[in-house]
Amino acid sequence: MPDGGLTGAHVLRRTLRGQGRRVVAASLLGMTHQGCEALVPVVIGLVIDEAVATGSASALLRWLLVLGVLFLVLSTCYRTAARVTDGAGEHAAHRLRLDLGARVLDPRGGADRGRLPGALTAVATGDAARSGAVAAALSYAVAALAGLAVSAVALLRISVPLGLLILLGVPPLLWLGHLISRPLERRSEVEQERAAQASGVAADLVSGLRVLKGIGAEAAAESRYRRTSGESLHAALRAARSRAWHDGAILALTGIFIAVIGLVGAHLAIRGSISVGEFVAAVGLAQYLLGPFQMLTYVNGEFALGRASADRIADVLASPPAVGNGRGRLPEPLPGGLRLRGLTHGALRGVDADIAPGSLVGVVSKDPAAAHDLLLCLGREVDPAQGAVELDGVPLSELDPAAARRAVLVAHHDAALFESSLLDNVRAGLEHTDEHLARALNASTADDVARSLPEGADTVLAERGRSLSGGQRQRVALARALAADPPVLVVHDPTTAVDAVTESLIAVRLRELRQGRTTLIVTTSPALLAETDRVLVLGGGAVAADGRHPELLVSDEAYRAVVLA
Repeated sequence: MPDGGLTGAHVLRRTLRGQGRRVVAASLLGMTHQGCEALVPVVIGLVIDEAVATGSASALLRWLLVLGVLFLVLSTCYRTAARVTDGAGEHAAHRLRLDLGARVLDPRGGADRGRLPGALTAVATGDAARSGAVAAALSYAVAALAGLAVSAVALLRISVPLGLLILLGVPPLLWLGHLISRPLERRSEVEQERAAQASGVAADLVSGLRVLKGIGAEAAAESRYRRTSGESLHAALRAARSRAWHDGAILALTGIFIAVIGLVGAHLAIRGSISVGEFVAAVGLAQYLLGPFQMLTYVNGEFALGRASADRIADVLASPPAVGNGRGRLPEPLPGGLRLRGLTHGALRGVDADIAPGSLVGVVSKDPAAAHDLLLCLGREVDPAQGAVELDGVPLSELDPAAARRAVLVAHHDAALFESSLLDNVRAGLEHTDEHLARALNASTADDVARSLPEGADTVLAERGRSLSGGQRQRVALARALAADPPVLVVHDPTTAVDAVTESLIAVRLRELRQGRTTLIVTTSPALLAETDRVLVLGGGAVAADGRHPELLVSDEAYRAVVLA
């Protein structure tokens, strides 16, 4: 059972409740359709007994008119029920995708822990569709059962043994169908897990394709994907074999059951217990029963697949948050002073530092893990194991995550761009004046990037900004962070792919734009560090040195080795 007590059964029940009106409407229409279908052989039997056997033309016309009405009603109900049923499945899947999207985007995080982005995408697409299909399948199940009930009543009126045969035979048949569907459910869950993993690996490799080619790791990447894809294929084939065995077994059982009904009807007709018309009706009903049974077979399979997918959805929805909620309040106006007290998390081992409001501070770390863990704590993506990050005297762990990130914006080195215009990427959905955007573009030199594009800042970028060079992407991402203008801005290696002249220009303009606003630059770039008020040097998970860039270059050999390497 996933954390939080949420299970696949809860997800399916909530999905069905959300589509209750559509499911009920589709079920009523489907019941009417199946009831009319079941009555067709009954009316044909009456035509034989009351019109053909007696030679009555009026009876023949009367019953043919009844048949015409039956077909009109059943065809209308079928078309309408199909539209409503499909709508219920699509709306249910859409609702699940919205729930998954809300959970993944929850400021508290945690949904992506241990999952590749492609795996989450597979859950939000394939698993949501399969779980939503249960809402559609339920109306089919109700309609099929209604058809069986009408058939049983009709056969009871024709012959009590025939009616009892259906009433007593259907429950064991459904129970056997449920037992047969269990292996399909288990193997379907494994199939979805392997497919999601393969999708995640593929997305991961594609996003890092340039890096892989740069380091000559194509063969290793191909081997990794081949192995993952092979496991996915094996799971899919096992699930397909299970589905084939399930459908074949159900079809064989229903075929035997229908054959028994036909044989019993023939025996009763030979004995004279039922008329010729009643025998024809009984045989027609036996043939009609194949439809509801096939429908129940389909429903059984959909339920098995839906339950497996719902378990995976529940696992994501019930993921424990990475950080908790908080009710603390920040002072207004917000000066932006930071204080790190005994900060311990991952590679950090008791970091202590005071960062004055409005200062520009560099952070140098030889260990990338220490820098990464510091960024996670500053962005409140995790709460530290020990110690605290305080913003103007208020621990970040006591703030709502969204409020903490509005006050302290962490711009990661690998920030992604979106398939939209350059200007929309810089705006990031926020309202900014043209003058404000122009300053942010100028400070990051992203205005030079815009001028080099066919349609300037309105040029639509490719997915993840792949139509730009590495340096251009960094400048646009930096412009986005600067445009947000938070009280505290933390940027990580914003110029590693930028040429030295442009980097020096960015360093000067960054200082000018952020004048009076607290800014931390986690970097080893001499050009950026030269513009800072002071530099904190992390070593061994703690602050090993603290001073101005020129002083540290002279006095600290380790600092000099890292920065000038």
